[in-house]
Amino acid sequence: MDKIEHRTVATNGINMHIASTGTGPVILFLHGFPELWYSWRHQLLSLSSVGYRCIAPDLRGYGDTDAPRSVSEYTGLHLVGDLIGLLDSLGIDMVFLVGHDWGAMIAWYFCTFRPDRVKALVNTSVPFLPRNPQGNLLQWFRALLGDDYYFLRFQEPGEAEDDFAQVDTKRLMIKFFTNFGPNPPLMPKGIGVKAFPDPPSLPSWLSEEDINYYAEKFNLTGFTGGLNYYRATAITWELMAPWTGSPITVPAKFIVGDLDLLYNIPGLKDFIHNGGFKKDVPLLEEVVVMEGVAHFLQQEKPEEVSKHIYDFVKKF
Repeated sequence: MDKIEHRTVATNGINMHIASTGTGPVILFLHGFPELWYSWRHQLLSLSSVGYRCIAPDLRGYGDTDAPRSVSEYTGLHLVGDLIGLLDSLGIDMVFLVGHDWGAMIAWYFCTFRPDRVKALVNTSVPFLPRNPQGNLLQWFRALLGDDYYFLRFQEPGEAEDDFAQVDTKRLMIKFFTNFGPNPPLMPKGIGVKAFPDPPSLPSWLSEEDINYYAEKFNLTGFTGGLNYYRATAITWELMAPWTGSPITVPAKFIVGDLDLLYNIPGLKDFIHNGGFKKDVPLLEEVVVMEGVAHFLQQEKPEEVSKHIYDFVKKF
């Protein structure tokens, strides 16, 4: 880990912390919730050792990056704007893009807005979900999974924060890392995150040091920045109207665990495997389903995920 360098870059009106290592073609890694650059620690070291410059930011609202207060400052356009500004500040023209969870959503937005800056994309966990002009993701989740679905419980400002504050942050992080699949995470009103069971022990892929790192950062920042991504969903949907029907036009590979919560949402397996995904992402070259793997696949199976990324990007 001492090979990883840390710096702060001014971009798009905020100061963004990045972790980076290596030299060569650039791979930009985008994390999800409730995560940090640290979620890509294994891939930074693995891929930098085979000739790539690997960069993983703390995204807007997370870790050592600034966290604007307003929900309206967390739209997909803001998040991609941060990354374009980052690349411009570093003098980088094009990147290989790798995303997970919300980072995958941002990567799809990035490829929609600025495909000219992307050599190829490896996205994980979240497939491309084309904009439905009839309604946004909140309405889709509510119809499929009901009001207790975690994505919907995160909508009311302050509610999830108050809920999380009732649980020690280390315990909270363990709950998140062990309860996102295959069943939909439900947080009934009045019970909240306490509905997520505590595992008997840490999974083999998480150490006390890992949990302590996440807990230390979230104890300093709180969770509002990350929760604002969920709360800006409807605003992003409105702003994305001009891109309705716009396909993803960069070469792409998709990786998902068969126990991932999203992979097990009704209808998504059919969309991924039976033509819908490929129609919207015409240069989709490969879909990898990892057996026995849940949501946080880049940490659960770091060597396999790093190899999947390398086997794709080395072709370009």
